[in-house]
Amino acid sequence: MAAILSQMDKDHYSSYIKTFPSQPELMDFLMETFILFKDLIGKTVYPCDWVVMNMVQNREFLRAINLFAVTLREMFLSNSSFELQLWNNYFHLAVAFLTQDSLQLENFSQAKRSSILAKYGDMRAAIGASIRDMWYNLGQHKIEFIPGMVGPILEMTLVPELELRKSTIPIFFDMMLCEYELTRSFSRFEDEILRRLDSEVEGGRGDEQYKQLFESILLSCCRGHPELAKPGENFVALATGLLERLLDYRAVMNDENKTYSMSCTVNLLNFYKEIDRQAMYIRYLYKLKDLHISYENYTEGAYTLLLHARLLKWSDEANTAPMQGLHSPSLHTQRQLKEFLYNQIIDYFDQGKASVPGAMGRDSQRLVPWAARRRGH
Repeated sequence: MAAILSQMDKDHYSSYIKTFPSQPELMDFLMETFILFKDLIGKTVYPCDWVVMNMVQNREFLRAINLFAVTLREMFLSNSSFELQLWNNYFHLAVAFLTQDSLQLENFSQAKRSSILAKYGDMRAAIGASIRDMWYNLGQHKIEFIPGMVGPILEMTLVPELELRKSTIPIFFDMMLCEYELTRSFSRFEDEILRRLDSEVEGGRGDEQYKQLFESILLSCCRGHPELAKPGENFVALATGLLERLLDYRAVMNDENKTYSMSCTVNLLNFYKEIDRQAMYIRYLYKLKDLHISYENYTEGAYTLLLHARLLKWSDEANTAPMQGLHSPSLHTQRQLKEFLYNQIIDYFDQGKASVPGAMGRDSQRLVPWAARRRGH
């Protein structure tokens, strides 16, 4: 395929596009092509050490993606012809292209990096500029990509290339502004970026430079817009505070000093509690519990689980936060999950040689006889 694409120039692409008798047929072709390209990029056809072949293929993919992007702008952007899924497929393909392993030049030796830059340039910068321009071309359709595109754009901005970060981080402000103008808030954007930051940083992405750029660029953008100045500053403080804690947590995740690990975990769960993100708060409660149990601190593990149990009611209401750990899929109600947790808590108190009375507050009157029966068995 790379050989065929390399033989095609701009006129060939233009002529081929004109052969489709109708717009739906052209749309089907572009949809299938974007999916095929994304699949080929994800499967890495050539071994990672075949650098030349990977770069040749990527060069042709980049040219094709950018030429098809022109078709998107010209034929699928007006109100009558706009196709959300087609544009969505384009953005996901472009981000997948940018973030693929074979283009992460910082992972190569200096000599190989210099050779690639001299012959092919940094293709991440080229596709990043295209993604940015395509986003700004969306106009009134931008809101349809919020919050769906927040994660992919975040993944792109986390790539450790300074100029790419500088040119793409402002997209976040545009997302905030777009949602704010429609709803007078940007809560959907905020919720999604906080959630995705957690998973991306834990996965190894992000660094101190990114935190500083994120803060300075977005603060500058927000302060230039009177209505967004204050809420924007609050959001930036929230996001950078989270980034700082996540980077600290990642740095000590595998540290043999359990005090550092527990301290960073507690900092994060307290942060999520303060900003009322219950699902993330519970997620880090379980990380803290696992840390305690790994060091055989069973009593502390029980008290940590108790913090989750106290958030639940003795009712048949459905669980609102995602369940953690090895909970049975049958635990649909808050009552079922609360009972399950208290069984675990009692087990941990037993293993830690601690007494149950008082530890569970008002629920202790209900559960102490239950615990006694369990021990009797």
